[in-house]
Amino acid sequence: MQKLELNEDRFFDAEPSIRKNAREIYSSICNLPIISPHGHVDPNLFVENKPFTNPTELFLIPDHYVFRMFYSQGIPLENLGIPTADGSPVETDPRKIWQIFAENFYLFRGTPSGVWLDYEFNKVFGIEEKLVGGNAQKIYDELNEKLHTKEFLPRNLFDSFNIKVLTTTDTATDPLEAHRKIRESGWQGNVIPSFRPDSVTDLNNPSWNENIKILGKLTEKEITGYKQYIAALENRREYFKSLGATSTDHGLEIPYMARITEQEAEKIFQKALAGKSDAADAKIFTAHMIMEMGRMSCEDGLVMMVHAGCLRNHNKYILKKFGPDKGADIPVQAEYVRNMQEFLNAYGNDPRMTVIVFTLDESVYSRELAPFAGHYPAMKLGPAWWFHDSIEGMTRYRQLMTETGGFYNTVGFIDDTRAFVSIPARHDVARRIDSNFLGNLVARHIISMDEALKIAYELTNGLVKKSFKFNI
Repeated sequence: MQKLELNEDRFFDAEPSIRKNAREIYSSICNLPIISPHGHVDPNLFVENKPFTNPTELFLIPDHYVFRMFYSQGIPLENLGIPTADGSPVETDPRKIWQIFAENFYLFRGTPSGVWLDYEFNKVFGIEEKLVGGNAQKIYDELNEKLHTKEFLPRNLFDSFNIKVLTTTDTATDPLEAHRKIRESGWQGNVIPSFRPDSVTDLNNPSWNENIKILGKLTEKEITGYKQYIAALENRREYFKSLGATSTDHGLEIPYMARITEQEAEKIFQKALAGKSDAADAKIFTAHMIMEMGRMSCEDGLVMMVHAGCLRNHNKYILKKFGPDKGADIPVQAEYVRNMQEFLNAYGNDPRMTVIVFTLDESVYSRELAPFAGHYPAMKLGPAWWFHDSIEGMTRYRQLMTETGGFYNTVGFIDDTRAFVSIPARHDVARRIDSNFLGNLVARHIISMDEALKIAYELTNGLVKKSFKFNI
């Protein structure tokens, strides 16, 4: 079997002077703590602190980066054990699924998933052979044995990864019981929520009416009108803050932001309660609610994240059979200059506001987002996200953003992961790519090594702490 060995110079430029610089810069940041301000790890992992069930449940089932690749090659999701929305049968034998995983692992060559998984296998679990069909069960057994030791319990991994803060993403209707239990347990791990209200601000959500009822129950007041609705959202934000939240998160297909009158909002809200709202109502109501979230952030201090440029659940067959978040979300073009003008004129100059903007449309990096961040004090640039969270994607991001937006109008790295054990892998990639980018600037005498070392610290720890208001 081929040996799994990670080269210490991986991802660094082959040109000797750049590589030498990158090594020096990376060595100054590689052991800094991990700060993860946005992701989708289930906080119940740290409440229960139970062993992960098996390697299949850990590496494949929750990670749409992984199974979307297999599906693209014609492997049915049922064969991979992905649960169906209607409860129809799927493969349940984790060893059979792992065998498929191993036999098709070559599909990840050259991809971010391949890079992350190699790191996880080798650096986290000490696997020394490349995964293939022939050693699938051997590696399964080795991983499974380690997963059932104390060292690999979620809280112990959290500590061994040197995570200083881990932010989850939680709906406005989440009671946050897991976060409350973590706090009450006495464990020192810093796991905090982030407020994501999409399920109650997007009228296109098929569960919107039911979510409004839940929102009312959580705030102990039936919601029959727009004013009550706004008050309920403000109430929930305060509760999130009481459990450590410093940010909100908003997922948009297009970053359209515009205010309507309270009377117009009430009219649309009543139509939605009656089940009579349409797509046009949903578009303007969401745009208005982003403006309202901006107002609330100025008042309560929560940092806003805006993730835009994605058409969710493009594959309707997969949506119907398996539900959302199954690897069928596709990037779309996104225009920011006109769509965000009203928002930035309202809040972009306000010293109380921080809005961090992400995109899946790389064409707007240098044309729109970098000039925005290079002007409006309230706006910062989110890092290369999702499909661009990759070696080349991060490099393009720095190339397109830096000259106009500067390093200090970005917020460092965000892993955005559902797969907990991939966190150190993703942060290591980001630190290496930033070290290489800075090493190139040093080699071309654009910045000095001393400046590069200072920037590297900021990109790793400093900017994220400042941007997300972490007192750590």
